[in-house]
Amino acid sequence: MARAQPSGKFLTAEWRDLAILNYEVDPGLLLKFVPSGTELDSWNGKTFLSLVGFRFLRAKVWRLSLPFHRDFEEVNLRFYVRRSEGNQVRRGVVFIREIVPRWLTAAVARTFYNERYVALPMSYEIKPDGSGLAVKYGWNFGTSRNTMKISAKGPPALPQSGSQEQFITEHYWGYAAQPDGGCIEYQVEHPPWKVWATGAAMFDGDMQELYGGELNAVLNGPPASAFLAEGSAVAVHRGRRL
Repeated sequence: MARAQPSGKFLTAEWRDLAILNYEVDPGLLLKFVPSGTELDSWNGKTFLSLVGFRFLRAKVWRLSLPFHRDFEEVNLRFYVRRSEGNQVRRGVVFIREIVPRWLTAAVARTFYNERYVALPMSYEIKPDGSGLAVKYGWNFGTSRNTMKISAKGPPALPQSGSQEQFITEHYWGYAAQPDGGCIEYQVEHPPWKVWATGAAMFDGDMQELYGGELNAVLNGPPASAFLAEGSAVAVHRGRRL
């Protein structure tokens, strides 16, 4: 894991029940979103766009809990980048959009990181499914009802070294492009996550107005892979401008 930054923890929380749908895309589709100072990261020569739904629990900002903003759902659309800092390679995530049900959560993230948050009505459902789990996240956008679902089987386990699951879950930095062309970098601390083998996984909806036609078309195709991650406690450090 990347070394801690001296700037301190901005947010602490738990991220749980992460449903992750991965779509292999042409790198050219993402180039316009790549922040200055970073480059696209790939696994075995493949570039991925991921739709991720999860539960955001026990959230604290600067160690303070905001009433009615401790526990909520989030769905984000993200891809993967890397940046060199001396002899260290920092592997990170860039968010195209992040959806939460609380307007204050969205406002704080936009203010401090210029992350592209939006507040929408959301829901989730987690229930036993034989020897595993069935997880569903839903959100409304305009007249569209959007849903992502995933089913998981058996006990969770740590990903194998070099696996796609390890690549997707073990990016410990975040990068956010700024309006003036700059970039903010921040560290995200968490232990490696156990993941479940998955059965069915799908997205159903219409997000063209929010994501654009090309990305919406990708999401309405079959994912190249999908898995459910157990999650853990996390800490998001204060960002710094590159």
